[in-house]
Amino acid sequence: MSLPAWASPLDYALRILLWVFCGLVFLFLLAPILVVLPLSFNAEPYFSYPMSGTSLRWYASVIDSLAWRKALQNSFMVGTLTMILATVLGTLAALGLTRVRFPFKAFILGMLISPMVAPIVITAVAMYFFYAKVGLTNSFAGLVIAHTALATPFVVIIVSATLAGFDTRLARAAASLGAPPLTAFFTVTMPLILPGLISGALFAFVTSFDEVVTVIFLAGVEQFTLPREMWKGVREDINPTILAVACLMVALSVAALTLMEFLRRRAERVRGQHGTAQ
Repeated sequence: MSLPAWASPLDYALRILLWVFCGLVFLFLLAPILVVLPLSFNAEPYFSYPMSGTSLRWYASVIDSLAWRKALQNSFMVGTLTMILATVLGTLAALGLTRVRFPFKAFILGMLISPMVAPIVITAVAMYFFYAKVGLTNSFAGLVIAHTALATPFVVIIVSATLAGFDTRLARAAASLGAPPLTAFFTVTMPLILPGLISGALFAFVTSFDEVVTVIFLAGVEQFTLPREMWKGVREDINPTILAVACLMVALSVAALTLMEFLRRRAERVRGQHGTAQ
């Protein structure tokens, strides 16, 4: 946003200082990633600067290693199942919270998003003791359920924010024309909130894909995910393969965030076009 014509030189100077300050903050936050990226191409089997040469051997070792391939497969499987369950449950919860008035609504919302607030270690310990009693430890089912509990709050918040800008008169008009509730949802509501729905689903997937603490407590050897394998590598055998995996995870997260930003802008355009049409 440009400054008005009557802005003083002091205003321009303050604006430049603000941009410089923001740039330094971003640089400070991104510095660890900027360090990791070149080290993943290091030709030597240790972490060192300056690098003696570059190589793709560590990325090749990820592909050649059965343990890393298995961990990657587990991460995608658990993340995909978590994304589906969290999206369905979070969307239903968001619809109920935004459309229906009932007692203790704020309390229920607080309980739904509590996994985002509670320390993850406490949550993981509680899950371990509970899941051990019902036989869900060392199983993919327990891991998916645990990750769903952690990812659903993100879907609830994102879909609720999307529904806040939804014109409920459209759904009422569909109902007045004889459309059943499910038909009205899938033909009217869902297409309009789809960008928010997909954003929530991506958040759920990334939350599961990056999560390691609950995996440490609940997973057996067969359920090791990519972050859990990285944690094992840090403890037992530190080499640049871990950095190569970290770069792949960063690339996945960046791609997901880019897609979410694209969907957010698309939702704003659709909402603006709908408001103009009215």
